Order: sequence, then C-alpha cells, then structure tokens
Amino acid sequence: MKEQLDEIMQNAVKNGDTAGVNLLVLKDGREWFYGEAGYRNLEYKKPMTRDTIFRLYSQTKPVTAAAVMLLVSQGKVDLAGEVSDYLPEYKDLYVNRKGVRTRAERPMLVRDLMNMTSGLPYPDASTEGGRQSEKLFEQVEQKLYTEQPVTTAEFSKLMSQVDLCFEPGESFMYGTSADILGALVEKVSGLSFGEFLYQHFFAPLQMKDTAFYVPEEKQDRLARVYDYSENGLVEVRTDHLGLRYLREIPPAFESGGAGLCSTLDDYSHFGTMLLNGGIYEGKRIMPECAVRYMTAGGLTKEQIPQLQEGWAWMRGYTYGSLMRVCRDESQVTLFSSRGEYGWDGWLGTFFSNEPEHGITLLMGVQQVEIGRTGTLVRKLKNLVMSEIGD
Repeated sequence: MKEQLDEIMQNAVKNGDTAGVNLLVLKDGREWFYGEAGYRNLEYKKPMTRDTIFRLYSQTKPVTAAAVMLLVSQGKVDLAGEVSDYLPEYKDLYVNRKGVRTRAERPMLVRDLMNMTSGLPYPDASTEGGRQSEKLFEQVEQKLYTEQPVTTAEFSKLMSQVDLCFEPGESFMYGTSADILGALVEKVSGLSFGEFLYQHFFAPLQMKDTAFYVPEEKQDRLARVYDYSENGLVEVRTDHLGLRYLREIPPAFESGGAGLCSTLDDYSHFGTMLLNGGIYEGKRIMPECAVRYMTAGGLTKEQIPQLQEGWAWMRGYTYGSLMRVCRDESQVTLFSSRGEYGWDGWLGTFFSNEPEHGITLLMGVQQVEIGRTGTLVRKLKNLVMSEIGD
C-alpha cells in the first residue's frame, strides 16, 4: 500500500499534474506514512522535502476557528453576540440583492462568521457585493509594497463597507468571514493576530515553521507556485488575496482566511491536538468541549445544499467553524467516515482528521486553484482509508 501511495505521487509529477507533492499520514498519533515526489522549485531543481514550507491559503481557516473557540471557552467571546459588540464598524450593514440596496434587518453574529453565513463575499463578478470586494482587494494589493500597507484591523473596517449578499444568517456563502474573525481576535485579546496564535498555539504545539511570513533563512524551503501552460508547468508569482508572494516580511494584514505558511509536520501537531480533544503531548491547548463544538458543523438543512452548489465533491458534508464536516457517508466522493473534518487551500494543501479511525492526513502542493490535485488527494486518501480506515 505504501508503495502504491509513492507511485501515485510520482505519476502525478510525471504527468505534469503538479511540480511536487508530499503526504503525511498519522494513525493514533504515530506516523504511518510519509512520502514525497517532484520539486518545490522547478527552476533550480530543488526537491520536495519534508521541511518544505507551503502557503496554506484557506487551510489557515481551521486555525482561526480554533483561536476564536479558545476565546469563547475563556468567556471573552460570545458566539451568539453581535459582531458589532467587538468591531463597531459592523453596526450598520446593507444587503444588496440584484442592485437593490437595503439596510440589513438582522445583526451579524459571531456565529455567522464562523459558519460563513455572514453574507460577506470574496471577489466575485456575479454580485454587487462581490464586485465591491474585488475593488477592496485591489486596494489592499496596491498598498502591499508601500510604507502604509493595509492592516488586519483596517481590512475589517473596509470590509464592513461592502454590501452583504444576503441577510446575516440567511444563507451559506464562502467569503471573507475568517479575515474578520482575525480582527476580532486582535480586538478582544489586545494582541496582534499572529502573536495570539504564536502564544496559544504555535509555541505550545511546537509549530516552529508556522507563521504569517517566511524569514530569509527559511526562504529556500518555501515552495514556488505553479500553473499549467502549453509549455508545461510555469511559476506564477501571485499576490493573491492581498498576500505577498514570497511572504518575506511580517505582513500588516494577517489574514485569518488565507495568510499562514506551514509544513506538514507543523500542521500535524495542530491536527493531532484536535483529534485528542484539545491535548498535545500531555498538555491541554483547548478545552475538550470547545473542540467538540468546533468539529460538529453548523449549517441548517436549508443551507447545506448551498454549500454543495459550488463544490460538487462536498456532497455529504456540512460546514461549521470554518471546516467541512462529514455527515452522510453515502453521498461523499471519497472515503470518509461520519465526523471527518478539515479543510484545504487555494493552492491544493489538504487537511483531514478522521476521529472514528484516529487518522490525520495532510498533503502539500502549490498549484493555482488546486488544479488537478483535487483528484490526486482523493486517490491518496482512498488508498489510506482502504488500508487503515477500518
């Protein structure tokens, strides 16, 4: 089986599906498999290695959710509280439906941010709010290399001026909610978002290569980003979602939805902690009840189909606390058991915890918009579950 996993990864590189890939699987907290194939840097033929650093993009979101749940467990954040209780700029909100703009009838709750039911959009040309969001991110990117880049708190204030796509709590829509949660953590804790994560998660979890930037001495380990072309894979130096491509300096905007960089080993410490009910190497990081809530899902039965409209492979899942959660094994398109949870990233990084089987699975790639690596991770996970998912 382990030889088959290696073969699948090698074939993915050979076929040009990805420049490089690595995979880490833990069973009951112990390493069951690690493998790698291809390159993290094609130009200089630098191989994919275990300590390769990846831009997590949306795989940042579960970490952000954990930060919020920690504050909830400390009595400092109320999930049913209004976002404006913490960030006053969210007091007066407007909904824009097909060009008709009206004042929001219902306040936005913290829980709406955690479940992506806030109405806050990512850039999207199909809605007025999405078009406004696109202009906002353009503004962030225009200031990215200046002496006054947009900060986490400033991003939150700018986003509060964007029209919502629906009443808060009404529907599910993937958007910028996690970035606002980062600003909320800053406001409540009095720390920068990055410092809060370092003190409460990265340091105690021994996540030494996880941060919102990659310092000079680690830049050689940062994987390059690739996309497909007529001439094969080409590097794409993108500042997507207002994040510097090389992540070479501490950013002003510490994006709770997309900003972290990490390694498979580092993230496995976070995944293991969740799988152990909040404990890592004998030390409690989060209360068990907070982990249980975080991994239970949160959409209504009416909202679940909205989750699946954009992602066909999400059939059988619900969503909550910024993660997918498996609810119906008969509907999923990969081998998962009820209660499996995790998330992936825009460049194809993938995280899965299987509580029923004690499995943590992580894949690392850097392909624009995941590319063909969605198929790759399903092949790999299906093999793993076939071997140790019983």
